Amino acid sequence: MNALVDISGIAVPSMKFLIIAGFADDLLPFRGDLINALLERGIQVHVALPDLEANSDLHDKLLKKGLVLHKVAMQRAGMNPLADLHTTWQLLQLIKAIRPEAVFAYLIKPVIYGMIATSIAGVPHRFALISGLGYAFQGEKNQRGLLRRLVQRLYAISLSGAHMIFFQNPDDLHLFHQLGILKPNAPTCVVNGSGVNVDYYKYTPIPKGTPCFLMIARFLIDKGIREYAAAAKLVKAKYPEVRFTLVGWLDENPSAIAQQELDTWIAEGTIENIGRLADVRPAIAQCSVYVLPSYREGTPRSVLEAMSMGRAIITTDAPGCRETVCTEDNGLLVPVGSVNELAKAMLRFIKNEEMILRMGQRSREIAEEKYDVHKVNQVMLNKMGIS
Repeated sequence: MNALVDISGIAVPSMKFLIIAGFADDLLPFRGDLINALLERGIQVHVALPDLEANSDLHDKLLKKGLVLHKVAMQRAGMNPLADLHTTWQLLQLIKAIRPEAVFAYLIKPVIYGMIATSIAGVPHRFALISGLGYAFQGEKNQRGLLRRLVQRLYAISLSGAHMIFFQNPDDLHLFHQLGILKPNAPTCVVNGSGVNVDYYKYTPIPKGTPCFLMIARFLIDKGIREYAAAAKLVKAKYPEVRFTLVGWLDENPSAIAQQELDTWIAEGTIENIGRLADVRPAIAQCSVYVLPSYREGTPRSVLEAMSMGRAIITTDAPGCRETVCTEDNGLLVPVGSVNELAKAMLRFIKNEEMILRMGQRSREIAEEKYDVHKVNQVMLNKMGIS
């Protein structure tokens, strides 16, 4: 890799670019196209992440792609000071060994501890992506207060050393300024989520016959899974033939629902649980309308995938979610936590097939115009100074 890469006006031969991630399985679905763009520019891409088993299919796939892999210890949930200090130390030692010209971190712990490590190591170009606020920022103001204050303080420390901070919606950027996490002159950029590969998530015709609603998410309370199940129960009381499918998995997050609760919905016939899928396209292709009643998102990737495949959307009037829907154009917005309003929105689609078709077509158009991953990545690369 002898290509010259222009970063912030500096020509760097065989530039080393380190990505710090928090979850191995999400690396390619969420950052695969960005990685491809870097590799195409002759950049040597290193990836530091936890939970990647040697000789696994994913490990081999990443190696074949040309990535240099580094496993680090990182607890996805919880705030264990000793464990997090160990993570920061490992990242610092790794960065000193690699000596990358640029580092890009996303998700809460990679951003916080990655940016601290890069600042200490003096990495020339440091980039962070706030892809969502996570568990600490959810719930009522008096809930999770200590955790929230701790995370805010850690964000303020870590982001003070970043050269560019990407946000996926303007509400999160505004909140970070409001809370004093960011300095007034902090370098920031709002991008259209992680984008979606519109060639991979191709438009598919909506199945004829009984309407089918779909939700894809980790089974967390904050994703609105209880509202989805409760609204489905109300709708099925009037239209028992309508289907409500669920794709995802139980998570170690403190906001996760219990297995017993999920089992109850299935036993009652309210929800059809498809489980976790490596490829969600078949599930989207089989649905009529996509639903995500989340309390807050960065920009929900699953919504973008459903839009790209031509599905009308029901989501909440919440940060990150509201950006994906033009009300009455490609979907409907409902209040956070309102089971009745969610059920009413579902009923509107059940009673109006034309609306399903029309809004689904508009979703595809919006995905192509606004959320094409190559357009989103180009904005990010430009802001990073990578030509």
